[in-house]
Amino acid sequence: MLSELEQALGYTFRNRSLLENALRHSSYANENRKEHPSSTERLEFLGHSILGFVVAEYLYRTYPDHPEGDLTRMRAELVCEGSLAEVAARLNLGNYLMLGHGEEHGGGRSRASINADAVESVLAAVYLDGGYEPAKSLIYRLILNGEKAHAPVNSDYKTMLQELVQREKNQVLKYCLVSETGPDHDKEFRVIVLLNDRIIGEGRGRSKKRAEQAAAAQGIEALKQ
Repeated sequence: MLSELEQALGYTFRNRSLLENALRHSSYANENRKEHPSSTERLEFLGHSILGFVVAEYLYRTYPDHPEGDLTRMRAELVCEGSLAEVAARLNLGNYLMLGHGEEHGGGRSRASINADAVESVLAAVYLDGGYEPAKSLIYRLILNGEKAHAPVNSDYKTMLQELVQREKNQVLKYCLVSETGPDHDKEFRVIVLLNDRIIGEGRGRSKKRAEQAAAAQGIEALKQ
């Protein structure tokens, strides 16, 4: 069965146990601690960092004239939960996940958050098995060859962040202008965004609005981690 997933990935593992670990959700590991004490969580952590770096490098080289704020927003859109869940759907990744009984009966195989995390853990497994280049190649094939990687920067990250934090009650977002530098014709604004008085993002831009959008994009990444 895993050979079908390897075919979809375009990568064959030398150490198949890495792929198995990448598909072993924490709910399954918790119910089978003696046989399978490890879950995907450590791999998700590593995969998230690898994905962020590869995408950042791609955007830096592909869009040499874009300011940091634009690149931050583009990266956030490419690595967000929705984008990764779409990748998982193309791979039918949910079919291969090992889930605990609760997640299995609760629709975990189709849950966007679980599938997005699984994409990151599989990327980490490829990296550990074959090194940086195979992982980078996989990210390019799965994520950086679609429309989102070449789309104009027009996402409303402030709205996206607001919708994200409203999933829980009593959450307060606030944007604060930290600095405004440069001459009138070439100003740079620096903004921070706070969630319940805790800084979760910082952004810079040629206008206060663009700086707020960049801060919101960073805030989305921070909350995802």
